[in-house]
Amino acid sequence: MELFTTTSAAHRRPGNCVVVGVYENGKPGRAALDIDEASNGHLATLIKNGDISGKEGTTLMLSQVPGVRASRVLVVGLGKISKFNIPALRRAVRETASALRGSRIRDVVSYLGLEDIGDTPAYYRARYTVEDIGNSLYAFHETKSGRKPPAPALKKIGIATATRSEATKARAGAEHGAAIVAGMSLARDLGNLPPNVCTPAYLARTAQKIGRQHKAVTTRVLNEAEIRRLGMHSFLSVTGGTTLPAKLILMQYKGAGRNKPVVLVGKGITFDAGGISLKPGPGMDEMKFDMCGAAAVIGTMAAVAKMGLPINLNVVVPSCENLPSGTATRPGDIVTSMSGQTIEILNTDAEGRLILCDALTYSRRYKPEVIIDVATLTGACVIALGKHRTAIMTYQDDLANEIADAGISADDRGWRLPLAEEYEKQLKSNFADFANVGGRDGGAITAGCFLGKFADGMNWAHLDIAGTAWRSGAAKGSTGRPVPMLTEFVLRRARAIP
Repeated sequence: MELFTTTSAAHRRPGNCVVVGVYENGKPGRAALDIDEASNGHLATLIKNGDISGKEGTTLMLSQVPGVRASRVLVVGLGKISKFNIPALRRAVRETASALRGSRIRDVVSYLGLEDIGDTPAYYRARYTVEDIGNSLYAFHETKSGRKPPAPALKKIGIATATRSEATKARAGAEHGAAIVAGMSLARDLGNLPPNVCTPAYLARTAQKIGRQHKAVTTRVLNEAEIRRLGMHSFLSVTGGTTLPAKLILMQYKGAGRNKPVVLVGKGITFDAGGISLKPGPGMDEMKFDMCGAAAVIGTMAAVAKMGLPINLNVVVPSCENLPSGTATRPGDIVTSMSGQTIEILNTDAEGRLILCDALTYSRRYKPEVIIDVATLTGACVIALGKHRTAIMTYQDDLANEIADAGISADDRGWRLPLAEEYEKQLKSNFADFANVGGRDGGAITAGCFLGKFADGMNWAHLDIAGTAWRSGAAKGSTGRPVPMLTEFVLRRARAIP
């Protein structure tokens, strides 16, 4: 996708299509007013006749508007002017993408970012525009037979700015937005693939491919023999019921010399039947999404590499299946983790924490500046926060605020849940150092407390994305979250936002 910026007035801009907004009261937005004046009141006539309402969610494509160089003008309803804000802008951009889908329009220039939305920088206005157009045009057809639908005709996206100084920052925002879209699309593809395709080996090959595409990225993949020699018996306890070998995927991006890295750890359970603690049949098909933590950190690595950020980033992905069989781990089994701590496995369906704990211990060797694990970890998180926000858990207040603020800026929001001693007591075991579950009460929090036992002394946070990683029902599919939140976090750490 080619990206560009322009300071040209909407009516003077050549090309296939310019996008302008009109508010619900019939008041033209800034660029729409320019179009109306150039066309001797053409838009005003359409507004008066009721062809343009300005209501949010409405669009109207106009051809050959008098006095306008572009062959088409797309008018997007912005809703009530008093309620126009960043979320409203993003919804308008998504409606723009819907109107462009299936058309032959090859280039478009959005003037929606010129509207009054407070002090939001041109960087974010441009980034949001590119992100929302790109994500709205995403489609998954890899596993369907027959002729695939044609790819979108759109090849060029332009961002209008008020000044040339804003154009420089908008260009950076657009390029970063495109990288984030690429990372999210990769994460969505991985999540949407069926579990007989997206296996631990497939995840490993995907990571290796990224390493081949970017010189700054190196990828290593450890096999089960190597994992066993590391003493990762907690990790290996999960894979005992499947014939597919586990993989430990290690990615390293070098962009800042000897600086301490940011480390992202992603849960890579490519299918979770629950093991011996078998899940109910209804909805089990969605357990292919249990590797969305891995997909998110791999997608973030792809985005960071594409942007070439001045930072060091490591990604660690423990990946396997969790299936029942005669060789599967039993409830009541006790395993020794890589850290030397023993774990009584009371529920084999609480497997994500069993692979992540060894990955956290392994990550200590990188001497990380900060470490964040990402996992579709608990159904309890969905009960607590629904499908809207990612759960943030950490013992460090500053880190919690940093992640939450990154989520707000990226419009990929999280919400902090507490970690405290009273929850840790629920993990008590009579036979091991602690159990892998702490009961139904505060289930998402006790899972975070479990992981915290392996992050002692580290600047660590846990993100539970069980509610945000995928959608169910008619819109079933991977969302690509929290790639925007993670990428924003890394961008800020790299001081790469102009």
